[in-house]
Amino acid sequence: MDFSRDYLQRQLTDVPADACCWVAYSGGVDSHALLHALAALRPGLPCSIAAVHVNHGLQSAAGAWDKHCRAVCAGLGVPYISLQADGRAAAGESPEAAARAARYAVLRGWLPQRHYLLTAQHRDDQAETLLLQLLRGSGVKGLAAMPRLAPFGDGYLLRPLLDCSRNALLDYAGANRLSWVDDPSNRDISLDRNFLRHQVLPVLRHRWPAFSATLSRSARHCAEAATMLKALARQDLAALVDESKDTLPVPGLLQLPPERQRNGLRHWLKGQGATTPSEAVLERIVNDILGSRTDAEACVRWGDCELRRYRGRLYLLPQVPRQDIPAALDWHPGTALELPQAGGVLSASRRTGGGVRAAAFTGAAVRVTWRRGGERCRPAGRGHHHALKKLFQESGIPPWERGRIPLVYIGDELAAVADLWVCEPFSAGPGEAGFSIRWDRG
Repeated sequence: MDFSRDYLQRQLTDVPADACCWVAYSGGVDSHALLHALAALRPGLPCSIAAVHVNHGLQSAAGAWDKHCRAVCAGLGVPYISLQADGRAAAGESPEAAARAARYAVLRGWLPQRHYLLTAQHRDDQAETLLLQLLRGSGVKGLAAMPRLAPFGDGYLLRPLLDCSRNALLDYAGANRLSWVDDPSNRDISLDRNFLRHQVLPVLRHRWPAFSATLSRSARHCAEAATMLKALARQDLAALVDESKDTLPVPGLLQLPPERQRNGLRHWLKGQGATTPSEAVLERIVNDILGSRTDAEACVRWGDCELRRYRGRLYLLPQVPRQDIPAALDWHPGTALELPQAGGVLSASRRTGGGVRAAAFTGAAVRVTWRRGGERCRPAGRGHHHALKKLFQESGIPPWERGRIPLVYIGDELAAVADLWVCEPFSAGPGEAGFSIRWDRG
């Protein structure tokens, strides 16, 4: 489709009158054409317009580009703001991916509530994105490429030019005598997108002139398929998830066909805030966790997450760095005790008729330590001792949490297990002064 002001105006008909459309203005030809056309349409638009520029500081000319963008906006009478981002790539990270991630992170955090960020990606960009995702082995969500409208921070991201070609934007820029900046990194064919753009796509377009339009249509089909898969996952999860919304029951998941198991898992993990697992990670989850014995302590880690199974349920947990827990800490119950590595704070408050007998602390050394195996406790009110493992099992405390539960020793005897149990003979009787132990897990 040719780029025109009438076309652009139709793309903004649903934008609320109290919103502002911020053009992500890099200074390049695409965003300049978008900004120029919007400025010309201003009297008939339902909303106000402005421009935002992100300075990555990666090029020596970055400051000059910022000045150019500011001058163009001043000439058009468009409000302008410049943001700073650190777009440097980490070791092993793609430079283009690092710059893009930094740019979007800054814009996402800055965008005012209910405002719209307009980017100038067009039909050829959409085709490039789909090919890159295909080469990475993405599923239909990835192959859906870039949506026209999506939530973004406290507002929305709108791509109004996805039906327009790069040549149409160049024609508009030439006809209106626009001036723009050229980022030399756009010619660096060591970057994947540039290699596709300059080396691969011209060959494909020569053979199939409608190449970009055809791939954009495929992306729309994939977007529809992704929407249906999301709806199916919601339907499956609605039948599985019970009152414990933070865990997922394994038996119900296993009743689904394998492809719906994976689909449901992806959407549940995303809903829990997890990094999207790769196909390899997803297969490990299916094989090592869903396919494990019911008593196995299987764990799959990726990103900053880990997934575990306990008593027929999946638990998504933050991945905690492995750190050595101190062997023991001295404690005076009148003070709060921070528990390094184990996490949280241990404290005690005075009470009558419950908790640990106050008299038991008199003249005795009080230590806080952690489970090593073989510990036993006779909880107040029970007739005999139990292994801690048995008590933890009865209370449904998952195995990965047990090693971090603080144990309170008075002298050489176990007196209390955090704020879970007080062991006989340390329990305060009716009317007897005691201390209630509290563990704030942090």
